[in-house]
Amino acid sequence: MTGFHRLLALACLFYVAIAGPAVRRDPLAINTSISLARSKKQTSPSKGSLVVDASGQHANSYTTISAAVLALQPNTTTPQSIFIYPGTYNEQVYIGPLTSLLTIQGYTPNTYAYTSNLVSLTYNLSRNTPGLANNDATSTLRLWSPNTKIYNLNITNSFGQAAKNGQALALSAQASNQSFYACAFAGYQDTIYANEGRQLYARSYIAGAVDFIFGLRARAWFHAADISVVGTGFITANGRDAANNTSFYVFNEARVTGATPNSTVLGRPWRTFSRVVFQRSFLGDVVKAVGWERWDDVQSTDDVYYGEYKNYGPGAAGAGVRANFSRQLTQRVSEEEVLGEGFRAEAWVDTAFLT
Repeated sequence: MTGFHRLLALACLFYVAIAGPAVRRDPLAINTSISLARSKKQTSPSKGSLVVDASGQHANSYTTISAAVLALQPNTTTPQSIFIYPGTYNEQVYIGPLTSLLTIQGYTPNTYAYTSNLVSLTYNLSRNTPGLANNDATSTLRLWSPNTKIYNLNITNSFGQAAKNGQALALSAQASNQSFYACAFAGYQDTIYANEGRQLYARSYIAGAVDFIFGLRARAWFHAADISVVGTGFITANGRDAANNTSFYVFNEARVTGATPNSTVLGRPWRTFSRVVFQRSFLGDVVKAVGWERWDDVQSTDDVYYGEYKNYGPGAAGAGVRANFSRQLTQRVSEEEVLGEGFRAEAWVDTAFLT
């Protein structure tokens, strides 16, 4: 069983816990249509990489990811990298600000497919955990360094569901120029905290139920993401709070699936200028006909920007009346609108995952 399939089994347990055994189909069916035909293995470290190996069999290796992170040089401008051998690493990892570009690579026979991932990072914290001051503190991976590329990691918060204070993050992305390639993120509430600067998620898997892609200020591009809904709730909760806040979430060629029909919407506005677009994406019957919902009965939606462009599938517009504060777009949002002109030439971007 690969690391990803272990993560998949955990996500299914989240679902069974709330829905019981009677399900219509696998709630987390893998979207094989977006797997690339090409294959490129990453099974050995590049020259100069710090090496992580839970078994300790490789010379000069660290047995935990956190130990390798502590060995990074915070003030060098020379690019740094960490290579992680297969295994499940039960730890919370904090990566503080670095001056250099950082690349983290998980061992895999096919770097373009998250289903081939063999490295898993998992932890179990929530806002119910005593002493935690904020959502970031619950996260399995707390990423505070800009100019970071992460490949082929399964990142899970295994806490699950709670009636109160259920925030339990898998990823807290707190700096600009962060990118994630063929990664798999699993949680229940607040799986990904896409909070600051420019962020890129390419050909990755995201599982959750309640506000499981959220944040306040990030400009985030999600390309060819498999989004798996494991319980009743809301996919996004973008917290853009003013017209001059540049936050924007765009989901391009995503696939949204789940076991229970009409159990989720594409988003709800965490703040009054919330801005999210789904385009050219498959929306399964898990998405309600209304498409989007309000945060509550009081908050204004006058400045919300929720758009769709050429989505398809049983949950796409046309199956019913969409929320009156959403819109159908006449053209797609470009990558440059979110990530800026010339982003493809920047060191933190791997364009091979954007095809």
